[in-house]
Amino acid sequence: MAKMLKITLTKSTIGAIPKHKKVVKALGLKKLHHSVELADTPQTRGAIAKVTHLVTVEEL
Repeated sequence: MAKMLKITLTKSTIGAIPKHKKVVKALGLKKLHHSVELADTPQTRGAIAKVTHLVTVEEL
């Protein structure tokens, strides 16, 4: 089984540039402190890299 990542939205997207808001939405995050578990793929890592200042990541 592939490794999983727990991604939590820790900062608000208010004031973020529109591209970053779209990345957060694409990751499946909706509200502050909302968490999702996604597979650890290069695509997921790339999206996280764009919004590292808004999210926290844990490896499961």
